[in-house]
Amino acid sequence: PPAAARPRRGATVLPMPAVPAAASLAAGAHSLEALREALRQVDTPLRETATNLVFADGNPRAPVMFIGEAPGADEDRQGKPFVGQSGQLLDRMLASIGLDRTAEAPDRAFYISNILPWRPPGNRNPTDAEVTLFMPFVLRHIALVRPKRLVLLGGVSAKAVLRAKDGITRLRGRWHSLETDSGSLPVLPTWHPAYLLRTPSAKRDAWADLVLLRRTLDAENDAPASDL
Repeated sequence: PPAAARPRRGATVLPMPAVPAAASLAAGAHSLEALREALRQVDTPLRETATNLVFADGNPRAPVMFIGEAPGADEDRQGKPFVGQSGQLLDRMLASIGLDRTAEAPDRAFYISNILPWRPPGNRNPTDAEVTLFMPFVLRHIALVRPKRLVLLGGVSAKAVLRAKDGITRLRGRWHSLETDSGSLPVLPTWHPAYLLRTPSAKRDAWADLVLLRRTLDAENDAPASDL
């Protein structure tokens, strides 16, 4: 084919029916367990190189849902999102504002997932085609959980969910809005913890985002703002 029509090296090329079929599978899932099983039925090369489906972790009744980009090696081995070094950093950061993924009380817990449920080979970034394929599942996941607030970790997640052209540097630090079937959902993009491990100077911005999240949650609960 002409050069313009050739996929770039390493890109995932999906058959034309793949995205409508994925959207149909996602729409037919009426519970989190059904959504997990629907993801297992998606025809994607990622399944051939990954070990485990990585669906979600935490308390689905929590007021806050976090969405990252894709599982890494540790996540692939354990079948849970954000359990590696960057996930451990995220847990410590969220503990500093009183959130714990293992908490039974919803208002002290959080729920977390990714755009992709399978680890890309070599921990590469998700391709545009992969993001497009799995976005119906991401949106269905949000609809089933119905969080009060959504936090997007990293540029891939933020641009995909918000359909934004701006990068994470411009998007982070303020609330955006995502229209859902149940109304307008406030969305806060922030740095991915893996980026913070590489760029410690960005932790100040990430902390400011967490302070914004905590104060917003406190205001919604009619509780006094935390002493941050």
